[in-house]
Amino acid sequence: MTIRDLLALRRPTLSYELFPPRTPAAESTLEETMRLLTATRPDFISITYGASGSTQSTSRAVVRGLAEHHVVPPLAHLTCVGQSRAELTRVIEDYLAEGVRDFLALRGDPPQGQTDWRPHPEGLLYASDLVTLLREVAGAHGIRDLSIGVTAFPAQHAQEGSRGLGLEVLEAKVRAGADFAITQVFYEVEQYARLVADAAARGLDLPIVPEVMPLVSSRRAHRAEELTEVATPPALLAELEAAPDADAARAVGVAHAAALSRGLVDAGAPGIHIITFNQSAAALALVDAIGLART
Repeated sequence: MTIRDLLALRRPTLSYELFPPRTPAAESTLEETMRLLTATRPDFISITYGASGSTQSTSRAVVRGLAEHHVVPPLAHLTCVGQSRAELTRVIEDYLAEGVRDFLALRGDPPQGQTDWRPHPEGLLYASDLVTLLREVAGAHGIRDLSIGVTAFPAQHAQEGSRGLGLEVLEAKVRAGADFAITQVFYEVEQYARLVADAAARGLDLPIVPEVMPLVSSRRAHRAEELTEVATPPALLAELEAAPDADAARAVGVAHAAALSRGLVDAGAPGIHIITFNQSAAALALVDAIGLART
């Protein structure tokens, strides 16, 4: 069953985001984290690329392991960064041969030190182009049960002047063949609800799964703000900074993420996608708080 099929069941899904390890120690941590997270019986696990696709090979190894062992359906991230159309085609074909049927199509961020986005000379310009390529490659191999996700941006959508452009980009991805979307980070239910309502008004009838990030320290909050360009709520940041120790800070972050998640499910969100940073403690506490585990 693909992620598209799971979302059609109209029950809240549970999923996690992991990133590929860079060192043997990180690999050991990831294995233990995956063991603990899979015990909650998530609907899928997404595996990111590193910056500029730098962890492509290790990302593929993690996805391959999930696909081969049929533990949890993997959602394979693909980006346009640093790859030609021919190279992307080979990656897609390899994934399909390994049984992967769920993809998240991303434009990707510029390489480190590069301020503006420039595609590979023989590559793709937009995420919508990658969606089209996925459909074309799968179709050429007679595969019809492909499930493709894309990204949506509630926090940016809430800004005046950004709504129309954001909806145009999302519409282009849907026209290309996207089945669902996963949001980038945000911290207010109203931002998500506005995005969903505006998308529906434009005729974009696709499930939009919200991404939730439990912030476990003020350091993590500042780093998340740098990476996402989404401001941490001042009250949450103040609570994290005032926490007397790591456990107290984690409890603060989990409580905020749980309140956000419950509000999102009440608002009709089709599931919750949890950013884990390859650590299980906050993710498991959040799942317990919102009651999505199916152990």
